[in-house]
Amino acid sequence: MCYLKKNEEYYEALQIPEKMKLFGCKPDTLFYNALIHTLAKAGRVREAVDVFEVEMPSSGIFPDTSTFNSMITMFCHHGMDQEALNVLKKMESSQLCRPDIQSFSPLLKMCFRKGKTDVLLGNLLDEMVNKHHISFDLATYTLLIHGLCRANKCDWAYGFFKEMIDKDIAPRYYTCALLVDELKQKYNYVAADHIEGYMKQMKSS
Repeated sequence: MCYLKKNEEYYEALQIPEKMKLFGCKPDTLFYNALIHTLAKAGRVREAVDVFEVEMPSSGIFPDTSTFNSMITMFCHHGMDQEALNVLKKMESSQLCRPDIQSFSPLLKMCFRKGKTDVLLGNLLDEMVNKHHISFDLATYTLLIHGLCRANKCDWAYGFFKEMIDKDIAPRYYTCALLVDELKQKYNYVAADHIEGYMKQMKSS
């Protein structure tokens, strides 16, 4: 698909499915995923939406988790918040796949980028944990702690730090240092001392 990235060749790329059908080759989900990913990466939002909403259904091809995730990532990247949330809802109603941590990661980043760190962020986290039973990994905890610190919500971030430790997921040293600085600015020295004690253990291990 790399050769399709030149701007003048996008129209030709969108004709490939029809050409394949003429030769008796039916495009599959993997093909459409590659096409959507290429279009999305190049900022061809309308064309990617057409493939997702028109071409795939008309060809009898069902999207999988990768398809939905590419669409969510694209919409979030272009600031199309509601469209991204609509794709998530559509994914949740699918009988063939379910959201994973990669589905929510761009949505969480969107919340921090746009300052939506109250209701929307809380709802997304609730869905991840209680509805879809998604376990957070190091990258997700790092994203949450850094984002919440920047949003002046270090107490919430500290809660995620403690959750990481309880799950034996070791935070990065820089994440600890950032959280300590934020907590001290809020005069939460008890929490800051707890993290500094953990940082000393990190250095000695």
